[in-house]
Amino acid sequence: MSLDGAYDEGNPFALILAGKIPSAKLYEDEHTYAFLDIMPQSKGHSLVISKWSKARNLLEMEDDALAQVMATAKKVAIALRQALNPDGIHIAQFNGSAAGQTVFHLHVHIVPRWEGGPVGFSTHGQGGMADAEELRALAESVRAFL
Repeated sequence: MSLDGAYDEGNPFALILAGKIPSAKLYEDEHTYAFLDIMPQSKGHSLVISKWSKARNLLEMEDDALAQVMATAKKVAIALRQALNPDGIHIAQFNGSAAGQTVFHLHVHIVPRWEGGPVGFSTHGQGGMADAEELRALAESVRAFL
């Protein structure tokens, strides 16, 4: 998909916000929603999305929505650091399929990283789909720091 196009109300993140697809919620406020990625790049891989913006990518995003998403990304990154003690935290955001974007609702990735562990991104995560129960338990431990 190119950088241009219409917002798809049936994209997975819109469906999560509508309660039609479950997610392992980490944080929610009036403007943003953060949850664990089901195809994690590492333990604790989280996503932050706007609850109101229909932006498909950064080029379309309203400045207020972007500020809200980034403020939540910082909160989640701090909580992940406290909960998991990673050696680093990878923050990423992709725009267009050529750049690696697979869901066209703007989202920010927060990926804890450990020395000697994998780096970069795989469209299928580092180990495939995560176990739903493990995600729920991990989300609970991270939420304790939010």
